[in-house]
Amino acid sequence: MNKHSVPFHRYLISLVCVAIISAGVVHSWMTRSVLSDSASNQADELVKIHELYQTIQQDYYEEVDPNALIEGALQGMTAALDDPYTTYLKEEESTELNEMLSGQFEGIGATLSVKEGEPEIVEEPKENSPAAKSGLKQGDRIIKVDGKETKDQDLTLVVDQIRGEKGSTVLLTIQREEQIFDVEVVRDTIAVESLAFQIDQENPTIGKIQIFSFNSTTASELKGAITGLRDQGAKSFVLDVRQNPGGYLDQVEIMASMFLEDGQTIVKFGLKDEIIGETKASKLLDDGFKVTEPVIVLVDGQSASASEILAAALNESAGITTVGQTTFGKGTVQGMNHFSDQSELKMTVQKWLTPNGQWIDKKGLKPTYEIPYPAYFDYPSLSTSVGLKITDESEAVGHLNEFLTLLGYLSVPSNKVFTEDTKQALMDFQEENELPVSGELDTETAFAIEFRLIEQEKETDEMYEKAVELLMQNE
Repeated sequence: MNKHSVPFHRYLISLVCVAIISAGVVHSWMTRSVLSDSASNQADELVKIHELYQTIQQDYYEEVDPNALIEGALQGMTAALDDPYTTYLKEEESTELNEMLSGQFEGIGATLSVKEGEPEIVEEPKENSPAAKSGLKQGDRIIKVDGKETKDQDLTLVVDQIRGEKGSTVLLTIQREEQIFDVEVVRDTIAVESLAFQIDQENPTIGKIQIFSFNSTTASELKGAITGLRDQGAKSFVLDVRQNPGGYLDQVEIMASMFLEDGQTIVKFGLKDEIIGETKASKLLDDGFKVTEPVIVLVDGQSASASEILAAALNESAGITTVGQTTFGKGTVQGMNHFSDQSELKMTVQKWLTPNGQWIDKKGLKPTYEIPYPAYFDYPSLSTSVGLKITDESEAVGHLNEFLTLLGYLSVPSNKVFTEDTKQALMDFQEENELPVSGELDTETAFAIEFRLIEQEKETDEMYEKAVELLMQNE
C-alpha cells in the first residue's frame, strides 16, 4: 500500500464525524505564562536565532513578514522534538481545539456535506437550534452565504463563513427543490454531544453507549446515559470507544471511577522509568455514582489515549472484558500552555501507564476477545482513485469491483479490470443513490460507496454481537 494512502475507513470516519485536529490526545490543562521578552533576549542559547532573524530581515531579497518568521521558528522548535503530540497551535487552530474539547461552539447547528459541488444540510437540524428555528430542513442546499456563492468552495471555508459569534446574524440563500429564498439565521451556542446511547432492540436489558470523545461534559453525559438506560430497563451495558481519539484526562478519570471500587487504581503516571503518581477511584471523583451491572468495552485500532485509559482501568482493575482490536497505543499526556496572543503550545509532559504498570505507547492494549474488521477496511480510500473508467486496470479497480460486489451491484468475482459490468454496476449505484450517472468513479460516488459500506457493516457488527453474546451468557 502506498504509504501516503488514507485507509478508507479512517477517511470515511472523518467525513461523518466532527473533524478532529488533535487525534489521540489526553489533555491535562496547565495555566502558566510561557512568554518572557526579557528572558528571550538574555538567553545565550537564543543568540543564533536572533542573528538568523536579523540576517533574514536585512539581507533577504524580498520584504519578509516578521510575524511569519516568528511563527515558523515556534513551529520549528516543536517539530525538532519529533513528537507528533507536541505542537504549536496558531490562534485559529487553538480556538478550534478548545471548541472541540469544550463540547460546544457558536454557529447555527446544521450538519453539512457537499452535494454536486454545493453544501447541503444532510441531517434534520437539532431541535431548538438556530437552524431549526429558522425553518431550515434536511436536503436544503446553501448556495450563498452573506451573498457569496458556495459552488465548488471548500466545505471548511463555507463552514467558517456560517459560524460566528453568538447573537450575530448570517444570511443564507437556500435552494429547496425548485425554490430559492433567503433565510436570516441568528447564531447561538451549540452543544456537541460526546456520546449516544440506546437500548438494544433485540435484547432490551442491554444498553449500548457509544462514546465519541472525552470533552468537558462527557462524564456528566455518561452518568445521564446510564441513568436513562436503567430507567428503560437496562441490566447491563456495552461501552463502545471504537474510533474514539481521546480528550480530557479528568473526564476519563471520573468515568473510570464509576466502574471501580473506591481505592482501585485507574491510571499511573511516570517520567522516564520512574512512577511519579497515580489516580484511584474515589467518591471525590465519581460523587458516589457507581455502575455495578455487567459491562463489556469495545475497542479498535483507533481507540486512543483516554479511550485506552478507560479500557485498561476497567479491564485490569475491575476484570471487565474488552472486545475488538488492539488499540492505537498512545501512552503520553499533553499539557496546554497559553500564549498572550491566544496561540497555544500543546506539549507532552508525562507518560501514563495502566494499573498493572504497562506503558502501552506504540503497542496498544490487546482485547480479551480479538475480532478483526473486514479486510477492505484497510484499503486506500476510493476518493484517491477518482477518474476510474472503462478498460482501466489496477489495484484500485479491484477494490471498486469488490465494493460493488459487497453492495450487491456486481455478481461476478472481483478482479482488477474495469469491465462493462463494472460500468453498469456503477451506473446502477449512481442512479439508485441520486448521483450524476456517468459510469465513471467521481468523488461524490466514491464517498457514497464507502458510506453505504459502513452502514452495511454496522448492520452486521461482529464486535458488538460478541459483546451481546457475552452479556447474555451472564444473565
